[in-house]
Amino acid sequence: MTALALLVPGGNGQLGHDLVAQAPQGSVVHNPGSRDLDVTQAGDVVRAIDALLAAAGDLPPVVINAAAYTAVDAAETDRNGAYSVNADGPRLLAAVCASRQVPLIQVSTDYVFPGDKAEPYEVDDPVGPQSVYGITKLAGESSVLRSGAEAWVVRTAWVYGASGSVNFVKSILRLEGERDSLSVVDDQRGSPTWSADLATGLLELADRIVSGDGPKSRVLHCTGGGETTWYGFARAIFEELGADPERVKPCTTADFPRPAPRPANSVLSPAAWVDAGLTPLRPWREALSEAFSGFVSPARG
Repeated sequence: MTALALLVPGGNGQLGHDLVAQAPQGSVVHNPGSRDLDVTQAGDVVRAIDALLAAAGDLPPVVINAAAYTAVDAAETDRNGAYSVNADGPRLLAAVCASRQVPLIQVSTDYVFPGDKAEPYEVDDPVGPQSVYGITKLAGESSVLRSGAEAWVVRTAWVYGASGSVNFVKSILRLEGERDSLSVVDDQRGSPTWSADLATGLLELADRIVSGDGPKSRVLHCTGGGETTWYGFARAIFEELGADPERVKPCTTADFPRPAPRPANSVLSPAAWVDAGLTPLRPWREALSEAFSGFVSPARG
């Protein structure tokens, strides 16, 4: 891959960590966390992108925005906070990228869809977010695509990684050590996505963009291959841990109401990604097996 001058807002999170770790050899990487780069402040964004350009030399610059407000339930009552990071942040990044002619990759989510489709969602299917989180992420998408920047939106789903904040894998590992059995939702479908694999895909896309061969479709889907339910995902985690998967019991969404509605179908079609000649991510179960060495059960030290 081509060495890059790479700016990764949200660089301390699980995806940001893996983007930094996998950046092509010889790259200049700036990976500020939220304390170092507040994407909702225009001055911060200008300074960050100008600093990247100053350090780039002959390397082609790219911004991959991994900064996001991901507290889905909290967003229902913290609408302003979610809008600031998920909508205003991408808008400001895109505006400065447009003015500096820097390509931008905006990471988005399955939550922009209503989740009521039987088949996997294509990139051009009608959107219809059902939660504040989804509404704010869609607003961020729209701002980026209207900005005039050389920009792509990449939707993903069910992301987990060894770094960053709590995710489903970490939660299941903790609960395995605390409870004799777990009830996990079995009527929501999706594609677990290892953040390291997602980072590989995003960097491949960045390489294509700086080579002048960016995909014609400005919206793409990138998730782990195949699908399962949260219940199936939890059983697979137990299997990797060497715990009895029969301790995981299926339940329904109605059994565990949450402040923010969850899509029943979060499966995203990789068709546009594959049509663009990009490498599809490996099957989710295979990825989980490799990823698992980076996780440690709190109960087992």
